Amino acid sequence: MKKISLWIDRYYRKIVGSIAFYPAIIAVCFLIFSIVMVAFDFSATGKELKAGWKWLSLKDAGTARSIISTVTGSIISLAVFSFSMVLIILNQTASQLSNRILDELIGNRFQQIVLGIYIGTIVFALYLMSTIRDLDSGISIPAISTYILILLTIVDIFLFLYFLHYITQSVKYQVLIKRIENETMAVMSGCCSTTQPRTATNFPDGGSKVLATKDGIYEGYNKDFLIEICKREKITVHIEVFRGTFVFKDLAIATSEKPLSEKTQKEIGRAFYILDEESINNNFFYGFRQLTEVAMKALSPGINDPATAVQCIRSLYKLLEYTRLHPTKSSFADKEGTDRIFTAERSYDYMFAEAIYPIWDYGKEDRIIQDELYSITRHLKDLDSGGAVSQLYLQVAMAKNNRTLPSSPTS
Repeated sequence: MKKISLWIDRYYRKIVGSIAFYPAIIAVCFLIFSIVMVAFDFSATGKELKAGWKWLSLKDAGTARSIISTVTGSIISLAVFSFSMVLIILNQTASQLSNRILDELIGNRFQQIVLGIYIGTIVFALYLMSTIRDLDSGISIPAISTYILILLTIVDIFLFLYFLHYITQSVKYQVLIKRIENETMAVMSGCCSTTQPRTATNFPDGGSKVLATKDGIYEGYNKDFLIEICKREKITVHIEVFRGTFVFKDLAIATSEKPLSEKTQKEIGRAFYILDEESINNNFFYGFRQLTEVAMKALSPGINDPATAVQCIRSLYKLLEYTRLHPTKSSFADKEGTDRIFTAERSYDYMFAEAIYPIWDYGKEDRIIQDELYSITRHLKDLDSGGAVSQLYLQVAMAKNNRTLPSSPTS
């Protein structure tokens, strides 16, 4: 049972994060809705309703089929056009910003819901088409459901108009950058809640090594499952790698404080998420990397957009300030309060250097980048002197002092 629960937890994120998840759920809901509506249409209550309101009745099967087939073709065209717009925007975003942020667009819930409603309307129409029958006793037409389909079509048209506006706004650089910042901040607020300075983790020497089960990117672990094992074996586990680190199969990823059986080591190894790609939900520092890559791409000669890089720097500044004031939690206890898991976490200096220094390396000759980084590092240096911040401040200040100033105009 535990293995099944672990398997579900491991693949749940992939399923929910898929672009087809919400459309599939919505399509199934529309199918159920169509079955219920057709059943109501042919029920005694539905027949009485149509008899009382003559405008609800359709006596010509050909007319009903024409309406349904026209609606089906129109909504298919809307869905194809909407999918095409999404693909064009994905291609544009990958070429001008970074293909690392495609997940921000693919995982957008609103556009998935819109596409799901289109598909659901098509499913509704096709099911209605299959229920029209020429019986010996007369023609059986789901008239109420057909009028509901017309109403759904009108809603889809207005939804498409809003979708055009939404999709054009969502690809603006500042919107994408703000979305990454907000998503990263939301994840950080859940794992950087402590206000006390984080203590260094000392890895035990005499315990057993827990090996990675496959090659891939370490993206976290199943906390409840791992704590349960540690409590059962009366041990603590020290995770030795950062989230987002690429690990190799059969190399150590964690250490226990005392020797363990081979079976227990493999059981602990299955608790770790080793995936083929990164995500902000599993590793908030991936959001830092995304912002850094967008800034570097914006500073490339082909794009040459320092304003976008400045927006990324400002977002990184907000995130770094949060990590400075709220260090990442690095120990986790069981219900009795005994620490069972210790994790390796990036220090503030490490995150600052990894996020800001690459931007400085690309944009050190750009005056706009120089001025922005000078302003930010001077403020950070006053709050937290020393380390990577002070080193970068000195470099930026030197670059500003050595840059050539325009000569004074002569009369």
